[in-house]
Amino acid sequence: MTNDQNNIQESAELTEEQYREQLSEQHRIRLEKLEALKTDGKNPYEITKFPVSAMNGDIRADFDKYENETVSIAGRITSWRDMGKANFIDIRDASDRMQVYVRIDDVGEENFREFKKWDLGDIIGVTGFVFRTKRGEISVHAKEITLLSKSLLPLPEKWHGLKDKEERYRKRYLDLIANPEVKDTFVIRSKILREIRSYLDGLGFIEVDTPVLHTLEIGAAARPFVTHHNALDIDMYLRIETELYLKRLIVGGFNKVYEVGRIFRNEGMDATHNPEFTSIEMYQAYTDYFGMMDLIENMYRSIAVKICGTDTVSYRGTDIEIGKPWTRMKMTEAVKKYAESDYYSWGSDEEARSAAESKGIEVDKNATKGDVLIALFEEFVEDKLIQPTIIYDYPVENSPLAKRKADEPAFTERFEYFIYASEFGNAFSELNDPIDQKERFVKQVEQRRKLGCANAQVDEDFITALEYGLPPTGGLGMGLDRFVMLLTDSASIRDVLLFPTMKSLPNEKG
Repeated sequence: MTNDQNNIQESAELTEEQYREQLSEQHRIRLEKLEALKTDGKNPYEITKFPVSAMNGDIRADFDKYENETVSIAGRITSWRDMGKANFIDIRDASDRMQVYVRIDDVGEENFREFKKWDLGDIIGVTGFVFRTKRGEISVHAKEITLLSKSLLPLPEKWHGLKDKEERYRKRYLDLIANPEVKDTFVIRSKILREIRSYLDGLGFIEVDTPVLHTLEIGAAARPFVTHHNALDIDMYLRIETELYLKRLIVGGFNKVYEVGRIFRNEGMDATHNPEFTSIEMYQAYTDYFGMMDLIENMYRSIAVKICGTDTVSYRGTDIEIGKPWTRMKMTEAVKKYAESDYYSWGSDEEARSAAESKGIEVDKNATKGDVLIALFEEFVEDKLIQPTIIYDYPVENSPLAKRKADEPAFTERFEYFIYASEFGNAFSELNDPIDQKERFVKQVEQRRKLGCANAQVDEDFITALEYGLPPTGGLGMGLDRFVMLLTDSASIRDVLLFPTMKSLPNEKG
């Protein structure tokens, strides 16, 4: 073989079985090389550090500063061009790739001989001076080279590389090596989170942490993951929200709090759902859901400009105009517009069920007017909400933690906002009436137990907290992952999670 030496032979004709055989053979050869290094007292895994003085991206971006300067760089060998006594290799670090010129006269015959035994995928350190080749390629002329870590498996190559998205998600480490541009999404994710924190901190919010493990099975429709605490000998539940603890803090005297929290829901998976995801919930005393509408609209605008340089972003071929005033519609108005069904024309629950039937929508035999309104909204409205749209005034039936509208108690002061036909966040004027809250919790527990959640309970301590007094409060929860999807034009939530939930497979190695 050439000095692409121990990479798998590139051939579109290889069968999967042949590919696996070559992979196994390469693994064996590399293990033998490692043993030889150990025998010679050159075990690369014993090296603990390397004095990196410059990143490849910085050198490429500011060549004039680095030209003819000695630098030490480190990274993974990703390509190799063998020209006998002189070789060109590319090494990639976290910032970019760099061409390295390795010549026998510069590194010494013995070192060069050892270098020629290295493989694609090995991680090395290089010390040398920066120059530009006759072809104009910014490069480092090696004076010293060091093997820092041995790659025992060959990198994916173009025919049998990471073409399968499932494998890319499952082996994200290989995805990042084979497709370095994937990392850009996660760099942007980090910047988005930093900007969200900066925005909320600038408004006087305090970031807090609340428990991930709960002793009660609470919540509306979401099913929790269950675990067991051995020392206490009790079942515990991974949280499905951060809401109730954050509102306890408002009771305790905080005016503005937020939490970036990992949430766990024992539910199905699709393009916008993963059982483990990141939520950001924020609560502000002495404001209502209209105040939260203004907050989230302004925050999205600000962050879009800082991350994308514009408040109009392209998502899946559509320009999403975050910067324009967001449409705001009551749920009844949206259903009347898109489903051509008027909530206020229904004189009873029975008439509402008949209206649903006339639209071809099946609802429960005991469905209320509010239940029907929600069903019509989900069927006829959601997929129409492409540009940022706030839908507000939700029926009390599906809003157990939101304050009722004083002039229309069948509805609550709740809104959700939608972009590209997907819900991105949920907000309320928080229910602070402990008597009303207790009644709703009891109904919620009854519903959960009918669904088979035998351990569902009322959070009595939260009711006690409300009895001490929760001021008028606005609260909002948003999914960080969906926001990142929007600003990075990612079609699936798994594209913005470094390690999405995947079904494990046997014998994944290799």
